[in-house]
Amino acid sequence: MSGKILIWLLATVLLIPAAPADAQQPAKIPRIGFLIAGASSANSDRIAAFRQGLRELGYVEGKTIIVDYRYADGKLDRLPGLTAELMGLNVEVILTGGPADTRAAKNATSTIPIVMTFDNDPVGNGFVASLARPGGNITGLSTLAPELSGKQLELLKEIVPKLSRVAVFDNSTNPGNALVLREIELAAAALKIKLQKLDLVDRRDIEPAFRTASKDHNEAVIVAGSAMLSSDRSRVVDLAVKNRLPVIYYTLEMVEAGGLVAYGVNRSDLTRRAATYVDKILKGAKPSDLPVEQPTKFDLVINLKAAKQIGLTIPPSVLARADKVIR
Repeated sequence: MSGKILIWLLATVLLIPAAPADAQQPAKIPRIGFLIAGASSANSDRIAAFRQGLRELGYVEGKTIIVDYRYADGKLDRLPGLTAELMGLNVEVILTGGPADTRAAKNATSTIPIVMTFDNDPVGNGFVASLARPGGNITGLSTLAPELSGKQLELLKEIVPKLSRVAVFDNSTNPGNALVLREIELAAAALKIKLQKLDLVDRRDIEPAFRTASKDHNEAVIVAGSAMLSSDRSRVVDLAVKNRLPVIYYTLEMVEAGGLVAYGVNRSDLTRRAATYVDKILKGAKPSDLPVEQPTKFDLVINLKAAKQIGLTIPPSVLARADKVIR
């Protein structure tokens, strides 16, 4: 090779512009995990709301953010394994669909940020040090409203004026239900209503619970928070009709599935707002510095079709206060 050719080749190489250092590394797409104790079908509205929240913040799922969903289908013993799966994917944030999910995530990691889409007693459950200063790797939204349970019983008393006995469907695996039960007991004492607590921890407990509630002459039922019951909501509302029992629920989705009445926090809205916490954490905020948000609005939803099926007339005074009436 002649000297002139070699000089020409070297000059050509030197003239090729070097790529900027930052162009060599494509932008990293954040990856988050969403852990839910219930089934996907029972949580479709909440997932849609969360995706809406992401869109409102400028995220495009699958392009600018990746979300891995894991559902336990009401089988709480699956939660630890599903949490491990999400951690194995190196997610930057774990969202939880409820208290049982948060417990599983908390037990698995003290470093990955955890965002609760709802919890009825984050301090009592040991998830945060306080609502204003969470202090650890967990923050998010709370449904903490102790007066809610008492108002549910008051509503039942309005709907069934001669109400004297009420069955409470509890799920002892839900740690936050202890506070709910205490509030129901206080309200029952004031209203002179006798309570019968029935513990439902498995799908096999649902039908016997309704049978017992009816056999023991309960005139209505309160269903406390339970991912298992929410996942099996069609069966729950069908058994309520079969046993001709007025039932009040915490989740609005139960009424949309055919239940009689629900009074509680709109959990789909809470899930939408959880996207804001994810956004802040991905941008560098620490969960310990993000206060837990409490609910300010409660919805009353009534299903007149369900009322007709059990031969019940909803008083006009109650209907007038409803946020939504299904006819």
